[in-house]
Amino acid sequence: MTTMCDSSSSASLSPSSSSTNLKIGIVGFGPFAQFLAKSIIKQGHTLKATSRTDYTDLCVSLDISFFRNVEAFLEAENDVVLICTSILSLSEVFKSMPFQCLKRPTLFVDVLSVKEYPKKFLLQVLPEESDLLCTHPMFGPESGNNGWKGLAFVFERVRIRNEATCSSFLQIFESEGCQMLEMSCEEHDKVAAKSQFLTHTIGRVLAEMKIESTPMNTKSFETLLKLKENTLKASLDLYSGLFLRNRFAIQELENLELAIQKLKQKLLDRMNEEQDILISPKNLVTNSQTTTMYSSSSSTSFSPSSPSTNLKIGIVGFGPFAQFLAKTIIKQGHTLRATSRTDYADLCVSLGVSFFRDVEAFLEAENDVVLICTSILSLSEVVKSMSFQCLKRHTLFVDVLSVKEYPKTFLLQVLPEESDVLCTHPMFGPESGKNGWKGLTFVFERVRIRNEATCSSFLQIFESEGCQMLEMSCEDHDKVAAKSQFLTHTIGRVLSEMRIESTPMNTKGFETLIQLKENTMKDSFDLYSGLFLQNRFAKQELENLELAIQKLKQKLLDRMKEEQDISAATL
Repeated sequence: MTTMCDSSSSASLSPSSSSTNLKIGIVGFGPFAQFLAKSIIKQGHTLKATSRTDYTDLCVSLDISFFRNVEAFLEAENDVVLICTSILSLSEVFKSMPFQCLKRPTLFVDVLSVKEYPKKFLLQVLPEESDLLCTHPMFGPESGNNGWKGLAFVFERVRIRNEATCSSFLQIFESEGCQMLEMSCEEHDKVAAKSQFLTHTIGRVLAEMKIESTPMNTKSFETLLKLKENTLKASLDLYSGLFLRNRFAIQELENLELAIQKLKQKLLDRMNEEQDILISPKNLVTNSQTTTMYSSSSSTSFSPSSPSTNLKIGIVGFGPFAQFLAKTIIKQGHTLRATSRTDYADLCVSLGVSFFRDVEAFLEAENDVVLICTSILSLSEVVKSMSFQCLKRHTLFVDVLSVKEYPKTFLLQVLPEESDVLCTHPMFGPESGKNGWKGLTFVFERVRIRNEATCSSFLQIFESEGCQMLEMSCEDHDKVAAKSQFLTHTIGRVLSEMRIESTPMNTKGFETLIQLKENTMKDSFDLYSGLFLQNRFAKQELENLELAIQKLKQKLLDRMKEEQDISAATL
């Protein structure tokens, strides 16, 4: 059973009682030990350290006594010995320790990221009279750089006879505002495999895929980039330790592989269902083989400083995304009309939008622009049913689909030759754009533009809101989107397949994965299927994801075999 310890509920840990200043010896003085030491010293405790690396100069600067000699360190009468070795070096370091040098019963505390293994090992090697407290601060130099308030500190009193020393040590963390969480080492490892190990695994899989920032990042993709960067700040040894020393980790790795296989099968099943509406990208009609990326200050073909004409814009498909766009477009003074298979008449009245149940009447309404906001998978059915002979003027057709080659090819095939075509992708939505569009990316290609005035006026809707205007070919868009947007949605849906949920000991990295899952699942499976079915580069990215997991798993299994070989050689 898990116990949340706070000042009102814990009988064994009383944070309101005065804490005794302790003499604490630290074994292993790497970055994490140094991080802890700075806060412990500020509380008035006396610190000593020993490590295989010579940290004498650093310890002098921190007012810590450094011992090169382990025997002298153990003879220094520490109240607490804080174990800050790596997971994989624990056995080697402690099997060689001369515990006979201890001059008093001592509280040994480990801060390893796994708990069953150090508990079992330390009970075997420590003197019987020594106390043992197994702990895991669920934070580090990155997540705890602004203080420890609200961050989880997990612990189990494995063998405690001197409660005063144990309580004084725990109050180091409680007094900093940590969420004190008492649970068994076994329960910790079960939860950690589902949160910490999985988070590190996703980060390292992304590193195996060599994902990088793109010109059209979404906010969610940027969280994955940050997760990758933070994960790689930890060594492969630490990650290997999370796998090799937590018996529940291999199951989570297998759960991840299974979730990807399930998701892939759902996509392949949907592909079979939708084969009749797929259009081969080999038939792509292109106006240019080059990609042009530009901002508002560097484009000669789009002049954001020129006055914008108020447009009559007709919207086809008036779901949540179209409604989101409409609110800002109306504020700019443009006239909006809408048609949709669902009756949005009442909503349109409240927004100041004219709603047309009859599509022919909608097309006859002399729109300057027809903005296509259907789903990816319904584009063909909706547009093919339109009577374009009802158009009374040359019209600019604009799509906002999340894939670009497919609508470009399709619209060039079915629209009247005299109609202009602008393919666009606003790289934001109701969640990421709820506080305005400034700095958010708007991607577009002028596929067939003869009326530059109307095209420029439409583009200025987004430029005037502060969007980053990015012109590129539909082909290049889809290449980049497969590596960013599709991958982001895939990770989110894989996490949903795994049914990840918040735990009592979330890390900040794991919380970003939970948020990614929740944001992804706000979008329909139809949208996700469209990102796969109508982007010819998406399948390769799905295969890259599978391959990255296989490579990472093989590295872990190779490391496991190395350890087994070493163990066999020492018998």
